[in-house]
Amino acid sequence: MSWWRGAAIYQVYLRSFADGDGDGIGDIAGLESRLGYLSELGVDALWINPWYVSPMNDGGYDVADYRDIDPSFGTLADAERLIEAAHRFGLRIIVDIVPNHTSDLHPWFRQALRDGPGSPARERFHFRDETNNWQSRFGGPAWSQVEDGQWYLHLFDSSQPDLNWEHPEVRAEFPSILRFWLDRGVDGFRIDVAARLVKQAGLPDKRGRLESAPTSTDTGAGGAGMGGAGVSGPYEEPDKDRPEVHDIYRDWRRVLGEYGPDRVFVGEIWVRDPERFAQYLRPDELHTAFNFEFLKCAWDAGALRAVIDQTIATHATVGAPPTWVLANHDVTRHVTRYGRTKSMFLKREHGVPTDLAAGTRRARAAALLTMALPGGVYVYQGDELGLPEVFDIPDELREDPVFARTGGRDLGRDGCRVPLPWGGDTPPFEFGTGGAWLPQPLEWRDMTAARQLGDPDSMLSLYRLALRLRSSDPALGDGEMRWLESEPGVLAFERDPGFTCVVNLTDHEIDVPAGEPLLASAPLEGTQGKRLPADAAVWLRAG
Repeated sequence: MSWWRGAAIYQVYLRSFADGDGDGIGDIAGLESRLGYLSELGVDALWINPWYVSPMNDGGYDVADYRDIDPSFGTLADAERLIEAAHRFGLRIIVDIVPNHTSDLHPWFRQALRDGPGSPARERFHFRDETNNWQSRFGGPAWSQVEDGQWYLHLFDSSQPDLNWEHPEVRAEFPSILRFWLDRGVDGFRIDVAARLVKQAGLPDKRGRLESAPTSTDTGAGGAGMGGAGVSGPYEEPDKDRPEVHDIYRDWRRVLGEYGPDRVFVGEIWVRDPERFAQYLRPDELHTAFNFEFLKCAWDAGALRAVIDQTIATHATVGAPPTWVLANHDVTRHVTRYGRTKSMFLKREHGVPTDLAAGTRRARAAALLTMALPGGVYVYQGDELGLPEVFDIPDELREDPVFARTGGRDLGRDGCRVPLPWGGDTPPFEFGTGGAWLPQPLEWRDMTAARQLGDPDSMLSLYRLALRLRSSDPALGDGEMRWLESEPGVLAFERDPGFTCVVNLTDHEIDVPAGEPLLASAPLEGTQGKRLPADAAVWLRAG
């Protein structure tokens, strides 16, 4: 079986993981120094957010050079050494690729500005004399004007001009970039906003309700999964999910095939229609894609079961494995989200009523649920520590362009990107010797990795044991599952051979089915340990 079909993959937001040179910014040296921690955690691979040369207007998703490392992170030699070191630890490396747009400091865009209207250099992007009504996903119009009067398209920040994927030089550039990193040993690529590369010819206006700036209920830069823009019908939206995009990924898949069967693509695909989503996972296109519908689902047994069923059915049509993810660098941390009511679940603003104790209990149970489901699982850095969202970041320290482009109406994504607490009693909690680029809450002193490693009941201890069991148990990872009969508010399913997972989403204790408890998110109750508390999950082995 291919490793990626059931892998546990850890997402590294490099700026916030660990600082090796004392400048307050996480880097490659810091990551390399913590490979032992990641190996002991029990994951199979690391997905690293963009580490390329960038002015960092959008945390590295504005790429100025796809073939070099940003100096704040290290050097290309550092990256090559990290890949080798990770492989020695048994960890594979997946790197982000950003094909929809470049930085406005990319040489192609700088040349386009110099050469002026009508030049071949401008044809690599979308320059026009007049704009259409498209809106940026980060707020405001999707067009900015240059000094000679023309406008250029940017679906995200104005520092991120969209590439024209109908241009042959653009089509040829990215397979070359893929080979550059494959030659250096990377094991795969996560494709940013994978459904948006191709735009409808002529860039027509959108009809119906326009896709506008992110709101407090949007979940990230991709965001398209949160609502429908335009009118209904197949391929009705001129800026995403165009049928031509599949030809690009077929070309890329052939490139990956040159390097053997173990390299993998992971798509960030915000497409709600299951049939259209599945098209990206056909055998000659991408291997896997993020499961955003599961991430967006509140703590409700019926809703979760429906999403799980739909996810498994969708992937089965193309023979692809599902993925399960609770958080990432674009969304409010799930400890916080699970402490809210359904109607407030996805909001991203100050003052939303949140019960962090309940959120933590549910996050522990959700971890066992995701790791028991068939397919692969993602862990966003800090998930294993149970970190909550940070809201009280001073405005002047916020760096997410969403915050600026919405005039502060949307707090942006900095709150889930605060640097990790590794140890000690005061900030920066051994993140590095030179502070941290975003302030860490003082109360995180009780949540450091060092403190949790010494506590068998901590979130970190739960993750470590769950991931080890998941890796060693033949019932877990890729495969099938069967639902068991259960009372309303309870999710219970079996996996062969002899594994049962029960999740109690009610407000009362429930009986635990027969079997030997392997792991529980909360202590089992009753005289014989046969009662599962509310907001808890248990793994069982058949007797």
